[in-house]
Amino acid sequence: MNADIGLADPDNSVLPFGKFDALHTARFVMIEDPSLGDRIEHARSYPVHEPDWLIFLAVCDGSADRLITDMERSASKGLASLFCNCIGFDPEIPIGQWMSEHRLKPDASYRNWPGRSMVQIREEAALHHALLKTQLANREASLGELNQRLREVGRSVPLTPIPRPSITERVANCLSFLSLPVAALLLAPILLVLLLPFLIILRLRETSDPVLAHKIDRERNNALMALEDHDITNPYSAVGSRKPGPFYFMFSKVALWVINWGARHIYSKGRLARVNTIHFANWVFLDSNRRLFFASVYDGSREAYNDDFINKVAFGLNLSFTSALGYPRTRWALFEGARHEEDFKRYLAHHQVPTQVWYKAFPNLSTYDLARNARIRAGLEKPLKGTALRRWIAEI
Repeated sequence: MNADIGLADPDNSVLPFGKFDALHTARFVMIEDPSLGDRIEHARSYPVHEPDWLIFLAVCDGSADRLITDMERSASKGLASLFCNCIGFDPEIPIGQWMSEHRLKPDASYRNWPGRSMVQIREEAALHHALLKTQLANREASLGELNQRLREVGRSVPLTPIPRPSITERVANCLSFLSLPVAALLLAPILLVLLLPFLIILRLRETSDPVLAHKIDRERNNALMALEDHDITNPYSAVGSRKPGPFYFMFSKVALWVINWGARHIYSKGRLARVNTIHFANWVFLDSNRRLFFASVYDGSREAYNDDFINKVAFGLNLSFTSALGYPRTRWALFEGARHEEDFKRYLAHHQVPTQVWYKAFPNLSTYDLARNARIRAGLEKPLKGTALRRWIAEI
């Protein structure tokens, strides 16, 4: 399915990703968990062996059901040739129905800019390209003349109106926003009673749980690096076991619910805390909640990505992964943890798995490019003067 190492062929014969206009990114990952051996000594209540998963992860506009229907219509044979290797596959069942039955809903998701569709991304990229050509061809023009020519060219580029959320969507979003404060208010009496026992148990666990900082396997790390940096954007896939016991089960479920709420209502305008290079991220529990699969899409190198997490959003990493077996030692679930840089990077290297097939519908465009193109479009749609006009032209 790949055109080159680390990059899928949009027109491959198995699943031609380029046919699906609503598709942003997609990946196939064959999970052979390199960290299962940690269970032998530190999670004996868990089975030592787990199934190897074939995961298909797609980010798309609209509903997943619609994407599955479109894929069934265009690539049913190719999909069947992949999923027929999975336990429980039934060739008599339509492939779309089989995929829907085996679909897993993420426990938490992050989107860089909710509502930005592939139509908008492509049209705004075309607009920027046309305006840039015009600006370069009119370097000697005055500010007024350049502005006039840019706007003439801009009006000739087709731009689909950006849809506004429907009343139903706004009501659903409002109810989702209220879910956390309402739940906290209703459960406040119970939470206050449980707070002290929870903090005591948490701190006892944090100070006694093992830290598994395995030495980085250089050969395996080189194989992972060979799949990276073929575009300005990279995929990241990792899997690991949850610490056993009901305490960490409940903690991880609540933590991811809070992260999902925050990603939807607080970090929804291009930044995850102070990190603006992440396009998408998903947390999905596997194997009856014994393992957690994490997948993200980010700009730049893996080293810079890890450093951004350590320096800018360590508290979020700690909250989501302190319940993971072997994670660097945290304090009150928010502090330290990822700040133990060497332990943290060894932990990541131990749990990362290769992304065998990776597709991105907007190659060579970063989150910065997408945001800049949106600002250029916004500037085209309103009159600008003085400093605002100069700033707009400088962005082109």
